Amino acid sequence: MPDIHFPDGSLVRAAGLQERAVEAAWRGHGLYLDVRWAPTWPAEVLDWPDLGTPTDDRGAAAAIRRTHRLARSGVHVEVGCLAGRGRTGTVLACIATLAGIPAEDAVAWVRRRLPGAVETSAQEAWVLHFASGAFDGPMQDEAVTEDPSGASTDQAQ
Repeated sequence: MPDIHFPDGSLVRAAGLQERAVEAAWRGHGLYLDVRWAPTWPAEVLDWPDLGTPTDDRGAAAAIRRTHRLARSGVHVEVGCLAGRGRTGTVLACIATLAGIPAEDAVAWVRRRLPGAVETSAQEAWVLHFASGAFDGPMQDEAVTEDPSGASTDQAQ
């Protein structure tokens, strides 16, 4: 389980399912890209097919941004998928862009720290789309709620 240290000071642990540790006292939050993780600790689980990209681009982008904010604030964060390489590496490359690594360098930067990371060209392209803001939307920093009259309202979080 390598710890990835980002230029902005954030730290994220990369993990595969075989390294799942239920009683990891150090972990404050997890972002998992495979439902088999079945976390019993504070975490988000995304629908993200193996060797693919997320089924909900905006939701995944928002979760990645939340995870980066937690890591940057000092929360011990773990990101994991089945093997801890492809989907995990894709998320780490996205976090790298948020931490100041240029988008075109993010995949190579992560691969130097996590060999085999980001397994497909579709995942590489997803990192670039993420960094371009293509998946930004209300889910990034706002929640849409219903007021009693039935009208939608945006609330900053």
